[in-house]
Amino acid sequence: MQDYDEVTAFLGEWGLFQRLIFFLLSASIIPNGFNGMSVVFLAGTPEHHCRVPDTANLSSVWRNHSLPLQLQDGREVPHSCRRYRLATIVNFSALGLEPGRDVDLEQLEQEGCLDGWEFNQDIYLSTIVTEWSLVCEDDWKTPLTTSLFFVGVLLGSFVSGQLSDRFGRKTILFATMAVQTGFSFLQIFSINWEMFTMLFVIVGMGQISNYVVAFILGTEILGKSVRIIFSTLGVCTFFAVGYMLLPLFAYFIRDWRMLLLALTVPGVLCFPLWWFIPESPRWLISQRRFREAEDIIQKAAKMNNVAAPVVVFNPVEEVTPVKQEKVFILDLFRTRNIGTITIMSLLLWMVTSVGYFALSLNTPNLHGDAYLNCFFSALIEVPAYITAWLLLRTLPRRYVISGVLFLGGGVLLLIQLVPADYNFLSIGLAMLGKFGITSAFSMLYVFTAELYPTLVRNMAVGVTSMASRVGSIIAPYFVYLGAYNRVLPYILMGSLTVLIGIITLLFPESFGMTLPETLEQMQKMKWFRYGKKTKDSMEKEENPKVLITSF
Repeated sequence: MQDYDEVTAFLGEWGLFQRLIFFLLSASIIPNGFNGMSVVFLAGTPEHHCRVPDTANLSSVWRNHSLPLQLQDGREVPHSCRRYRLATIVNFSALGLEPGRDVDLEQLEQEGCLDGWEFNQDIYLSTIVTEWSLVCEDDWKTPLTTSLFFVGVLLGSFVSGQLSDRFGRKTILFATMAVQTGFSFLQIFSINWEMFTMLFVIVGMGQISNYVVAFILGTEILGKSVRIIFSTLGVCTFFAVGYMLLPLFAYFIRDWRMLLLALTVPGVLCFPLWWFIPESPRWLISQRRFREAEDIIQKAAKMNNVAAPVVVFNPVEEVTPVKQEKVFILDLFRTRNIGTITIMSLLLWMVTSVGYFALSLNTPNLHGDAYLNCFFSALIEVPAYITAWLLLRTLPRRYVISGVLFLGGGVLLLIQLVPADYNFLSIGLAMLGKFGITSAFSMLYVFTAELYPTLVRNMAVGVTSMASRVGSIIAPYFVYLGAYNRVLPYILMGSLTVLIGIITLLFPESFGMTLPETLEQMQKMKWFRYGKKTKDSMEKEENPKVLITSF
């Protein structure tokens, strides 16, 4: 069988064709950035308290004292979910009694918000929380909304690869783009929380599928050297650009329906890319559609202004069968060594994912401007990705990953020590924590792919990345804990991140090692005694170019 990279080497690595594919596919990722985090503003919870009807016959003094006080961040504020029993204070008002002087407020009977809530509109004019009163007894619905979006992401992870293998990369790329954009548009017309949430699950499925297929298409079309940049800096950086655009849209559009409408527009603008992004020639060859693959390469050669052979792909040579051994998920636990590495990898992926998504979703709860905090949270990802890429080029994997996890977890634990008046310091530490965890997250695909042998590599990356989806489903509930104690989410995230950083040091090192082909060639855990490593597994070679990146 001919090697595709060798056959198409005459195109060069960075011609006009490759540059066009690089930037157009990267640009198609931008809507994923703000769709993935849009729930931060769509489901924002403003300050609120029980509504006291204007028709209630209350004096101005009693109206001002109709709500009990609660302690929040060291200060007393009106209770969000309780009020004094309305009939009782109306009676006191009619009798001319004064609160505090004639009536002990602490002894008054309380009741729930029977007449609804009044929401502060300084930050949000409307969100799904204010629309359907997802507060107090129904506040559990807010984190569930986010979790169900990530359930959709998990489901999309299952089907995206299979669909693109069956129907083609380009077709599924634009089909899932249509699903993401179309169902986001339908959410605008949601009549209740249940409808919004069900549509959000489907948006999540389209969002991750679009991301994964764009990544696959880019890595199959681009050459070896460009492929590395695309799969690390290209995809991740453009995702961060989309994430940075989200607070900009949200700042100027404070109504959740209009915001959702604005967020669907960039997705619509991506559809003309159909006429510029080709199908993957590798996929066409696998389907024996040699003529179409040939046409794409000939057009690429013309665009790059290079001469192409008369026949690029020889069908006779391309159909040589390759027998592959079947593998099953239990093969990831076949021996004590590989089983331990798999369990540790699952924990590493899940905890890192919890930290990344919880910090991203928690930006509105930080002190200061919610929109600016969200922008900084997105902006910090760009240097995090660049740092990760530079570190992976020169330093051992487990020390680098462990180091950035220690950094991220350590600074999160310091937040609890910051005085309440030093809000800017708390925000700075949260952003530094996000930097460390994002750097680690972007390295995990490379590290996992290098640890496992070719036979089970794709399965290992798939299973461990699935653990990260589970982490993203759990993450909203870490944010939810902040309603009870502001620093509790940071204590939990920091402790788990430091713990998983310690566990990372126990992994075998993969930097500079030959990529294993069989289970026997896998690096051994440090405390296992399996005898001497094979000569092949210890040979140093150029840093392997692994073509996988993070979401």
